[in-house]
Amino acid sequence: MKKYFIPAFFFLSFGAYSQDTYWQQQLRYTITAELNDKDKTITGQETIVYKNNSPSTLDFIWFHIWPNAYKNESTALFQQLKSDSSRSRKLVNPGKGYIDNLSFTVDGKLAITEPHSNPRYIDIIKVLLDKPLAPGDSVSIATPFYVVLPRYFSRSGYDESEFMACQWYPKPAVYDKTGWHEMPYLDMGEFYSEYATYNVSLTVPSDYIVGATGTLQTKAEIDSYKRIGAQNASDRKGKPVLYKPTVTTPTKQLQYYAEQVPDFAWFADKDFVIQYDTVQLTTGKVVDAFTYYHNKKNTIWDNSIDYVKDGVRYYSDWIGEYGYPVAQAVEGPANNSSGGMEYPMVTLITSPDAKKETLAGVIVHEVGHNWFMAMLGSNERLHTWMDEGLNTYYQFRYEAEKFRHNSIFGNEVPAELKKLPATEFLSIIYDAFDKSLPMHSAMETPAEKFPNSDEYGLVSYIKASLWMYMLEASIGRDKVDAALKNYFNKWKFKHPHPEDMQKAFEEAIGASLSKFFALTKKEGKFE
Repeated sequence: MKKYFIPAFFFLSFGAYSQDTYWQQQLRYTITAELNDKDKTITGQETIVYKNNSPSTLDFIWFHIWPNAYKNESTALFQQLKSDSSRSRKLVNPGKGYIDNLSFTVDGKLAITEPHSNPRYIDIIKVLLDKPLAPGDSVSIATPFYVVLPRYFSRSGYDESEFMACQWYPKPAVYDKTGWHEMPYLDMGEFYSEYATYNVSLTVPSDYIVGATGTLQTKAEIDSYKRIGAQNASDRKGKPVLYKPTVTTPTKQLQYYAEQVPDFAWFADKDFVIQYDTVQLTTGKVVDAFTYYHNKKNTIWDNSIDYVKDGVRYYSDWIGEYGYPVAQAVEGPANNSSGGMEYPMVTLITSPDAKKETLAGVIVHEVGHNWFMAMLGSNERLHTWMDEGLNTYYQFRYEAEKFRHNSIFGNEVPAELKKLPATEFLSIIYDAFDKSLPMHSAMETPAEKFPNSDEYGLVSYIKASLWMYMLEASIGRDKVDAALKNYFNKWKFKHPHPEDMQKAFEEAIGASLSKFFALTKKEGKFE
C-alpha cells in the first residue's frame, strides 16, 4: 500500500505568532412566522439588533433575501444550473418562489433600499442607514416579509406534505476584515453568515411535527416529542408510536431559542416518526438527539438516532466538545446532487434510498457540519475545503472505524479489505482516491469557479480529505487531532480564514506548514 509522505523541508521551527486583533459583528433576531400549508407560504416579521463591532463606520448593510433566487430563470441560481450538465435534472419543471412585502425600518424610521448592481442578484438588497453606524454602536432593523416557497428542487421548498424552510428570512451579509460578503444564492456553493442569537416563534397547523435550529421552548410539545421519541428509539421494529397534536386548535405556536448560530432553519411534516435519545460526551455534557423520518415500511431509518449520537460523540472526542444542546436529523425528499444539507443543530438528509452504512455516513457527515460550518464559521463560498474537506476527512475515519466502509466506493470495497484494521483500510482507500479520481482544480477555488458540480465535489470533499490524510501519514494522527483541537479551541464561534487555520495547526504541531498549505492552491495531483 502507498504511504503518504511529506518531505522534511515542510516542517521548520518557528517562534510564537502574534495574534491580530479580531472582531465580528453581533446580531440578535426576533422572528415571528406562520406557515400556510395550503398556499405553501410563510408570513413573517423580524427585528434584528445589529451591533457594529468593526473599526469601520457603516452607512448601509447588505441583506440576503435568498427566496428571490427562485423567482425567475435569470437569477444567478438558474444561470448556474443551466451551465452545469451535472445538475440539469433540477431544471425539469423547477419550482418557483420569491420573497415579498418587505418594508425595512431602521430604529423605527422607514429605510431606503437599493437593488444590487448585478441584475442577476435580485436576492441581494442594500439597506441604507439614515445616520452612520459608528464602531460599538447598535441599530434595530425590522421588516415584515412574505415567502412563497418553491416546489423542492434545491434546498428550500415543499414536497408533498413536507416543508423545508431554509434561507427563508431577510439576513444581513457578513462584514469582516476583508469587507462585505454579499452573495447570491447558488445551488453549487454554500454560505457565510454572521453569528447571532435567535428567538423564533413559528405558527404551524397543529398536526405538523417540526424539527428546527435551537431548543424548542414550548413545554407540551417538547415533552410529547421526547416521550414518543424515546418509545420509538427503544422499540425499533414494532409499530411506531405516532404524534398526536398537543392542542385542540387548528394551529399551534412553537417557540425556539438558539445562541451562537450562523443560521436558523426548520422542517415540518405531518408524517414524521420521531426518535429521541441522549448522548453523554466524554466531558460529561449531555446532548439531546432527535431524528424525524417518514412512516413507511422497511425504512432504514430505524437506527438513525444511533448515527446522530455517533456524530456528536466521535467529533466531540476528535475535535472538541459539541457546543449546542441538541442535534437532529430530518429525512427529506430525494435530491439528485446532494446527500443532505446542514444547518446548526438540525440537518436535512436527502438520500432516501441509501443503505445502512451510507445513511450512517451521510448523517454523521451532516452532523459533523456543526463543527465545520456552524462552530467554525469559515466562508464556505470562497474556501469550500475548510468545511467540506475537513468534515469528509473525519467522516471517512468514522466509516472506516465503524463499518470498514467508504461512502465513495460503497459496495465496490472488496470483502477482504473489510477484514483489515481501520488504519490499513483507510490507507488503501486514500491510495485508490489518489490513483483513480481526477481532481484537476485547486482546493482554494471559489465554489462558483469550479467548471461543474462533479469537479466541485471531487476537489472540495475528496481532494481536501486526501490533503488532510497526507498530513496524518506524515506526522501521525495524534498530532493532526491536536492541530484540529487547537484550531477549534481558538476559532469556535468565529470566522476563521485559511491563514488562521494554518497558524493554529503550526502552533499545535510546533513547525511551519507553509509548503503544505501552499498545496491548497495547487492544480492537479499533489505529487
